[in-house]
Amino acid sequence: MAIDFGSLPTKIGKGLQKIFGSQNERELKLLQPLVQKVGSLEDWARGMDHEAILKRVAEWKAKIQAGDASLDDALPEMFAMTRVAAERTLQMRHFDVQILGGIVLHQGKIAEMVTGEGKTLVATLPAALNALSGKGVFVVTVNDYLAQRDRDWMAPVYEYLGLTVGAIQSNMGSEERHPQYESDITYGTNNEFGFDYLRDNMKVVLEDQVQKRLNYAIIDEVDSILVDEARTPLIISGPPEGDTDKYLIADRIARQLKEGEDFEVKLKEKQALLLESGIEKAEKMVGVDSFYSDPAHMEWPHNIEQSLRAHHIYQLDKDYVVKGDEIIIVDEFTGRLMPGRRWSDGLHQAVEAKEGIKPKQENLTLATITFQNYFRLFEKIAGMTGTAMTEAGEFSKIYKLDVVMIPTNRPLIRKDQDDQIYLSDKDKYDRIAEEVKEKLSEDRPVLIGTTSIEKSEKLSRKLSSVGIKHEVLNAKHHEREAQIVAKAGEKGSVVVATNMAGRGTDIKLGEDVVRKECHHPETGETWCCIGCERPERASNCASCFKKKKDPDAWMGGIFQRCVQGEKARKFFKKSGMTHPWSEETNWNDPPCGLHIIGTERHEARRIDNQLRGRCGRQGDPGSTRFFLSFDDDLMRIFARDWVKTVMEKLGLREGEAIEAPMVSRGIAKAQKRVEDRNFEIRKSLLEYDEVMDKQRKFIYGQRQEVLEGKGLEAKLRGMFEDQTDEILGLCVPEKEEEPVDVEQLKEWWLHKFGTDEGMPDFAEIPREQLFDGMMAAFDQRLALRKEELGEEDFQAILRYLLLDAIDQKWKDHLKAMDALKEGIGLRGYAQVDPKNEYKKEGFQKFNLLKGSIGRQVTDLFFRVDLRARDLQMEDPFAGGGAMPMAPQMPTDPEEAKAVIEAMAAAGQLPPEVMEALRNGAEIIVDEEGISITNPNAPASPEEAGSPDAPLPEAPVEEEAVPVAAELPFEGKKPGRNDPCPCGSGKKFKKCHGKAS
Repeated sequence: MAIDFGSLPTKIGKGLQKIFGSQNERELKLLQPLVQKVGSLEDWARGMDHEAILKRVAEWKAKIQAGDASLDDALPEMFAMTRVAAERTLQMRHFDVQILGGIVLHQGKIAEMVTGEGKTLVATLPAALNALSGKGVFVVTVNDYLAQRDRDWMAPVYEYLGLTVGAIQSNMGSEERHPQYESDITYGTNNEFGFDYLRDNMKVVLEDQVQKRLNYAIIDEVDSILVDEARTPLIISGPPEGDTDKYLIADRIARQLKEGEDFEVKLKEKQALLLESGIEKAEKMVGVDSFYSDPAHMEWPHNIEQSLRAHHIYQLDKDYVVKGDEIIIVDEFTGRLMPGRRWSDGLHQAVEAKEGIKPKQENLTLATITFQNYFRLFEKIAGMTGTAMTEAGEFSKIYKLDVVMIPTNRPLIRKDQDDQIYLSDKDKYDRIAEEVKEKLSEDRPVLIGTTSIEKSEKLSRKLSSVGIKHEVLNAKHHEREAQIVAKAGEKGSVVVATNMAGRGTDIKLGEDVVRKECHHPETGETWCCIGCERPERASNCASCFKKKKDPDAWMGGIFQRCVQGEKARKFFKKSGMTHPWSEETNWNDPPCGLHIIGTERHEARRIDNQLRGRCGRQGDPGSTRFFLSFDDDLMRIFARDWVKTVMEKLGLREGEAIEAPMVSRGIAKAQKRVEDRNFEIRKSLLEYDEVMDKQRKFIYGQRQEVLEGKGLEAKLRGMFEDQTDEILGLCVPEKEEEPVDVEQLKEWWLHKFGTDEGMPDFAEIPREQLFDGMMAAFDQRLALRKEELGEEDFQAILRYLLLDAIDQKWKDHLKAMDALKEGIGLRGYAQVDPKNEYKKEGFQKFNLLKGSIGRQVTDLFFRVDLRARDLQMEDPFAGGGAMPMAPQMPTDPEEAKAVIEAMAAAGQLPPEVMEALRNGAEIIVDEEGISITNPNAPASPEEAGSPDAPLPEAPVEEEAVPVAAELPFEGKKPGRNDPCPCGSGKKFKKCHGKAS
């Protein structure tokens, strides 16, 4: 007899698991005493009136915030009181398995709970408990509708406990967000929380920040947010730059190139690569000798490849839709439209050109962060989902999150049938139509899941052609979503849905969908006659109902498991029991309840499992089946060869199907390979982003200290020390016999202090003494400056100069890092590790960034014209009126901007302008005049990042307002060597005298 050694590890693992139990079972066993403790306190909590509960919650809050007790100490009582609060306000009592889920969430883990197990209610337990710390709790959902719905639904529970609750919506302004974030518990989407974090780190007034502390986040659909969207950074962008004609030219070239001859398409990687022949043809079309001999032409290959991707990889009504003159991206995982989002790196412009829409300009990045790094900023995060186990390794490695599978409150009796595989889409759709007719004849509702808008509409046409009435739920019909879903569980309902998985909805079965004989007459529970080979007489079918103590429960289990006709009757007869169901029950009837049809497998098993999870909620009956064909994306790209071999061996003909567990397992293996590949991509992106993450934390940390006014004077002195050390290193050689660059030192002195007063003899003084003398001069001038300004204005002006320098230089740094990352992959051809090169050069650029911030602040601080505080400005947003300048306003744009910003820091601009600046507006001063732009408007969430990630729309720039070109003088005109009356500290001939 042959021994299958390859299966031995699996068999040994299963044997050990039987002996010791799985890790998940051991985890649940450890938590059981705590669940029992909460249960034992339920009567105590039920005996308290509302006032007593409020008093007890307040006592715990005071103890925890004083450090006299921990959240763990309060858990049993708080969970018991929350359970009673839900019962009194919502008439909903937390089941024990929900208490278990709440404990897991409080511990900072992921609770896997199947559809219909009440995740929304579960979240109230850890949210209420952790709110006692006073540090805030965020409950994160995937869309605005769910955030507002869940907040409104659960608010009575929180308010009964004396806690406040808010919800963030994408259309809220800054003022509306403040009270929501001040609440103990705040509901909102991952996009809104992430963008508010970025906006907070662009605010110039501390009081305008909304997220005070990132304490604890409970993430609903955690796999969708932390896995599916992990490759999509959040980006706030500024005014666009560059022309768009190049995209139209690239599109014309791409249309003339031939696949296989001029370029190759890699569907797995979503890439299109020019071949040598294609490059030569493109060079002739553009009219240049070579793309690579002149830097001005080196972006052409990239633009043409993006156009090729637009034509050969990204498909209309699958990846995007066209609405008017807009390309709107379709979410790959949920099928929802994502207005306002744009692909980056020229891809969105390429798709616009493909569809005959005038391409819009690319935008400048002002701030960016990935969801991975945003949620890693929290002190504690937890998550809920119905499908996390397949990604447990990734959650552990990247987020340090363990996954715990929570048992269902009622047994799951859904029947998942084997896949059927056909040769073509036509055969598959024909069979799906037959399947729908069969289920409708059984009075069962049917939900059909598709992977794209295009395929949902193709299937819709097929169903219509055979006379099947149905509803279509996709991104084009999302307005009717609630109405369609509400009826999806009713008798005779057929819904064709694009990726129903991510829609966060439970489909409730109509009363006439589950056959009467499948209802327990006393408990009302449903037990459907599906799938049992033999009864477990010795254990009374205990494997179905391990933890059930209800005497009727195991009877239901027998009914569910013993469906082989006479076997069931004999079993009840031998056991001496009478089954509670009708004698007329047809034990061989097919399943009742909702039937799910999947039209193809998704790359991720989770998405398939989520579709399956739409039925079988709370013990409801149901069944699922996937129909596949060779034309499916997954089969075509990843599994075609081996499946084709199997089908040829079986001699399969058109219209026939394979249905075998072996094939389903093979497809699952193909999905596993795709998941592993995608994980490696996400891991690689995270390693690159960790460089930016460390830099971002440092810059945002420094910026926050500036905003709070912490150590501003020390920061300025540290910057001047660095600048002094740098210039001495450049101009004063270590060897005494080498000459000192006196002229450069003098120029530096004048540039920093604006006067030659106190300037030392650089050629005669040793370097160490020079450093001490220059720092002493700085300290002296700083003291004079502070005395002249007064402490309040001194701090305000210094704060604003620091913030302005940090923001401007950080923006430039982001652009430089984007350029570095774009080309770093080519370093691999030189046998060097691109990641190490990126880290090394990123570190060098970051040091340059810190130096440039210091230079800008020290260059401006002693030269700001303080007499400009009397400047009057009208609201530029109201009517675009002129901005009259005070006589002393510098005409040099950089100095004029510094003066205006200093006045803004001191609160001396009109209220309307101050409000615009607080909301992210930016003052731009150049030779043409003053303009005010708002890089954050509109404030709707935009996402971008990798070539496949969305980028936000460009903001609108207000019309520029002219600046007075000449400096008027009061009285006698100053002499050439007199100080300039503008207050810059320069001689008149070097300042406004030069202009006149």
